[in-house]
Amino acid sequence: MSDEPGTGGPRAAGDLSGIDLNLLVALDALLAEESVTGAAGRLGLSGPAMSRTLGRIRRALGDPVLVRAGRHMVPTPRALALRAPVRRLLDDARSLFAAEEPTDPSGLERTFTLSAHDSNVLAFGAALLDRASREAPGVTLCFLAEGPTGVAPLRDGVIDLEIGVVDRDEPEVRVEPLLQDRMVGVARPGHPLLEGTVTPRRFAAASHLLDSRRGRRSGPIDDALAALGLRRRVLGTVPTFGAALHVLTGTDAVGIVSERLGAPAAAALGLKTFEIPLELPPLEICMAWHPRHEADGGHRWLRGLVRDAVSAFGRRTQGFPGGSPAAGRPAACGGERPAGASSIAGQAGFG
Repeated sequence: MSDEPGTGGPRAAGDLSGIDLNLLVALDALLAEESVTGAAGRLGLSGPAMSRTLGRIRRALGDPVLVRAGRHMVPTPRALALRAPVRRLLDDARSLFAAEEPTDPSGLERTFTLSAHDSNVLAFGAALLDRASREAPGVTLCFLAEGPTGVAPLRDGVIDLEIGVVDRDEPEVRVEPLLQDRMVGVARPGHPLLEGTVTPRRFAAASHLLDSRRGRRSGPIDDALAALGLRRRVLGTVPTFGAALHVLTGTDAVGIVSERLGAPAAAALGLKTFEIPLELPPLEICMAWHPRHEADGGHRWLRGLVRDAVSAFGRRTQGFPGGSPAAGRPAACGGERPAGASSIAGQAGFG
């Protein structure tokens, strides 16, 4: 089949006559998959039918949308600029007709995109996917690594739900607290730091490995050490929690993990946790979404799914010093939060 039929001339600005607005659904699939074959599979169409639809989109936009680059297709600059607005339009359309959406999740045919730190996926991912497969076989949950901070990905429809430390306060986003956690140190078995009491001076003298997607190298731990006249050496940073744990198994560096969410994964690799001898703010794990989804039946089901999975996890880890699921709106879930909450989130791999 041909992936690149002729584009034709651009349509006059504002002229919607003769345009099939269902092309927005096809355009969204094409921009998400960057493949005619992938988009066809996503929409349940044949390859030739999807190729013809791409041709119609090209003629309507006056742009190739996807072009051949070796064995793959890549989006044009115009297509990249359209990705977020197209997703936003479709989300708004779903909200407009939310009353028509079946309340029974077994009737849902949707893909939900969730942004979550990989420690959250390790802790809750299996439970979420298992229940979703049983309750809503037509639903796909796509987990993305945390991206840029701020409300834009939720507002633009790039993601449907954010799970993690939401250390900002914006009226445009809805935030619900889920779980409270705290930070502990982690190191390989037999690490010299684990022999005897871990004091601030011994803790600072160790080499430190941080996991931060933005490469942060300082925060409230450094402030607390500085108040004691101490300074730690950051050996390096890695972008993900999983990478940090694996690196720590083979080095004399020490790391930081969230006790309830991250320590079980560390233990599975044979790593040992220890108390950090400093006063640090707690971590508040929340979920956040854009108000456009507030009344959306499918999104309400998704939020309930996440709420139940995290609640069940909280009950299983009740004995950890991190505490129980937060009962009210916690400090780092959008309101007044402890000084340094954002930075400690980064050092813990949440930033």
